[in-house]
Amino acid sequence: MASLVHSVRNLVCRNTNLIRSISTRAAICGQKNHISRQNVTPTGVSLNSQFLIGSNFKNGWQLRHYSAKEPLTLKFIKERVLLVLKLYDKINPEKLTLESHFINDLGLDSLDHVEVIMAMEDEFGFEIPDGDAEKLFKPADIVQYIADKEDIYE
Repeated sequence: MASLVHSVRNLVCRNTNLIRSISTRAAICGQKNHISRQNVTPTGVSLNSQFLIGSNFKNGWQLRHYSAKEPLTLKFIKERVLLVLKLYDKINPEKLTLESHFINDLGLDSLDHVEVIMAMEDEFGFEIPDGDAEKLFKPADIVQYIADKEDIYE
């Protein structure tokens, strides 16, 4: 029993920041958030403590729901790529089209090109290898590359 209490105490102490983060995130998102702490001491937490976060509970256990990300379409990819590029401060949105060349038409240099590729990696959530990034000089090239990576064909 003592080892179980010790294990629970260590688990709670390690995950206190995680629990605060989740509860803050849930409060920001407007979700139901209830954290109940009983018998909290400076050295740890007793076995009577509960951490209930969210509203998906059954018999005192938190239920988790997993799902795949939303399916992408070619149109949606085009819109997102153009939006990211329009928000980039060194690109004139009036000159931007899918066929605009980053260096020749938009006046970007090689460092700007790297920043554009990094912005696309952040937007779509995967890394673009340097060998592939060197070939992506137009928004249309980026759209086609992302569609190929995500297996989108229309």
